[in-house]
Amino acid sequence: MNRTFLEYFRCPEEYVRLAVKEGLSENRGFFSFGRGVVGYGKYAGHAPADSPQGQLRDAWADVDFVSGLARLPFDLEDVVEDLRLERYTEDCQNGSSEKGVIASLYYAVRPLLPVAFRRHLQRAYLGDWSKIAFPNWPVDHTVDSIVRGSMQLLLRTQHVEKIPFIWFWPDGASSGAIMTHDVETAAGRDFCETLMDRNESFGMPASFQIVPEERYEVTEKFLDSIRRRGFEVNVQDLNHDGRLYSDRSEFARRVEKINDYGRRYKASGFRSAVLYRRQEWYSDLDFSYDMSVPSSGHLEPQRGGCCTIMPYFVGKMLELPVTTTQDYSLFNYVRSFSIDLWQRQIDLILKQNGLMSFIVHPDYIMKDRESRVYHQLLAHLAELRTRKNVWIATPGEIDRWWRERSRMTLVRHGDEWRVEGVGRERARVAFASEESGKLVFSMQHSPAGELSASALNRL
Repeated sequence: MNRTFLEYFRCPEEYVRLAVKEGLSENRGFFSFGRGVVGYGKYAGHAPADSPQGQLRDAWADVDFVSGLARLPFDLEDVVEDLRLERYTEDCQNGSSEKGVIASLYYAVRPLLPVAFRRHLQRAYLGDWSKIAFPNWPVDHTVDSIVRGSMQLLLRTQHVEKIPFIWFWPDGASSGAIMTHDVETAAGRDFCETLMDRNESFGMPASFQIVPEERYEVTEKFLDSIRRRGFEVNVQDLNHDGRLYSDRSEFARRVEKINDYGRRYKASGFRSAVLYRRQEWYSDLDFSYDMSVPSSGHLEPQRGGCCTIMPYFVGKMLELPVTTTQDYSLFNYVRSFSIDLWQRQIDLILKQNGLMSFIVHPDYIMKDRESRVYHQLLAHLAELRTRKNVWIATPGEIDRWWRERSRMTLVRHGDEWRVEGVGRERARVAFASEESGKLVFSMQHSPAGELSASALNRL
């Protein structure tokens, strides 16, 4: 059960002494892990609750400290996987079969429906979003809270002042951020050149997710116009009909074509249409990373969410979770034309040193009002890059860094720790410690331009 912890923190293995109690329940269910943190999985000694709104057993009260081990009443690796892979959704009833049937019927008749009527149906379909109890809204970092809570337990059981680990982001950055553009129509495709101009005016890197078939013509000239300006090209679904994951054999047939388009487009990343997903099928996809799983999917047709604001591996692929509200949802479901919600999500993610991931469609920001909102977002992110040392990168850069970090190790040299491995020149040694019952991060060194220890977050 220590593998997940080590992948997350990249700390020396000698510090990680976690064990699981015997007698795990046969059924999975919900429990708490401190105030406001809801876990899901098998539980030892007590039956977990059937609902996140039930009477939840607090796992902190059931942790034992024996011979230098912190013995948890759950298997950390299984719980994290249950959350990331959205296995809790059946018990939460966030993704019911009834909803799936309705969605299939909708996509069958969608081409025949006027745009205004489609939006009315979409709002009705998602009308209960504010009543969903779990995951948390507007940002969910349950996985991060559970893993970081386990770090606190290690500090206590080993009676050490601090534990070293490899900081999450390169060059001591406080958080990471990516801008992604899903191109859905011919009009959106034709607006990409203008959008790239706007991004460049703020020094904003981005990726463009292209639908290969049926939606619009995709020429090599168009793809090259994106690449030559330093932006990334990724594959978005096959034909955007909402049925990619409806049948396993059909999925395999489509993925063969999707992978071929990935090679032709020189694309490392993939995103499914409408953020539909079945992560257990990802092994068929021949991409380095995916960007189809929301952290908290309240405003998505497929409810659920991976409950983390950090990248994580699903087999050979890295998942870059969608951690903020899509522009379409902001304008049409929340009916907001300001960046207030985005700012709230940014602040919550920044507090946890997570990944800010945005989906802004060229198709939906061509009008003046929507365009002004996007301009404000770009200005705010540019300010955060300067003021808060946020690393704004392409998804491909995040993917390369996270893979390099996953292979790095910490080695003690005298009184200090050093990072070994490819990419170590950008890595920073950080420390986790506990102050007044809260986890605190600090840096071993803080060169000019990086966060000082006093500025890092207390969790």
